[in-house]
Amino acid sequence: IRDLLTHTSGLTYGFMQSTAVDAMYREQAVEQSKSLEEMVEKLAKIPLLFSPGTRWSYSVATDVCGYLVEKISNTPFDEFLREQIFEPLSMEDTGFFVPDEKIHRFAANYQRTENNGLQLFDSPETSHYQRSPGLFSGGGGLVSTVHDYYKFASMLLNQGEYEGTRILGRKTVELMTSNHMPGNGDLASMGQAVFSESTYDGIGFGLGFSVMLDPPTAQILGTEGEFAWGGAASTYFFIDPEEDMLVIFLTQLMPSSAYPIRRELRVLAYQSIID
Repeated sequence: IRDLLTHTSGLTYGFMQSTAVDAMYREQAVEQSKSLEEMVEKLAKIPLLFSPGTRWSYSVATDVCGYLVEKISNTPFDEFLREQIFEPLSMEDTGFFVPDEKIHRFAANYQRTENNGLQLFDSPETSHYQRSPGLFSGGGGLVSTVHDYYKFASMLLNQGEYEGTRILGRKTVELMTSNHMPGNGDLASMGQAVFSESTYDGIGFGLGFSVMLDPPTAQILGTEGEFAWGGAASTYFFIDPEEDMLVIFLTQLMPSSAYPIRRELRVLAYQSIID
């Protein structure tokens, strides 16, 4: 399970388009599966990219974790998230689809073209997020708002509690946000630099987050112990417990490497700190 949470399981994504294993994901339509169970059945027939624990590669591992949640709790993944996280935190606009009465608030998603222009990628009027999916993807299936995102991030910043509601224990958050790479190594020693959510030098990985190990090595403003991650459409968040700070940035631009806004955002945020 730790290998799944740290993305050292040997799984991958078909859209990486880097290896023969990635191609097998596309051939088997792994990410287009109709349910988490179907996805796991497909994955069981495909070779791993590497032996678990030996390398780091961002992957469908978070979706497999969702499948484990279903089996262990005997509850559909969407219901588990709603009952255990969203409702206790009053995250009223977070889920796997957008209800009809809220679709007018749903943002369009764009992608960069070859000539650096913009092209509509997903329109609210035709989006597949208008209906509940069969595959409840923990790795990239949720829709939300900045207000709900803030509640969730605040819970993590406050060591598992938000406005009197405890979701996680303090020691659990500490474990989640610690570096779990072998020998306390960074991603540069474990992975291939194919994903833009984080630099690789001086950055480790916890149980679901990148973790700042050494800002000078990472060549970026930050604090040791800060944790972060982002999304495919260039969304981003980071939490700095030492500075008692959280930052959330939401946009809808594919791919996440289209514009280096994350690095610029960090510079702006940290240079604004006045003691």
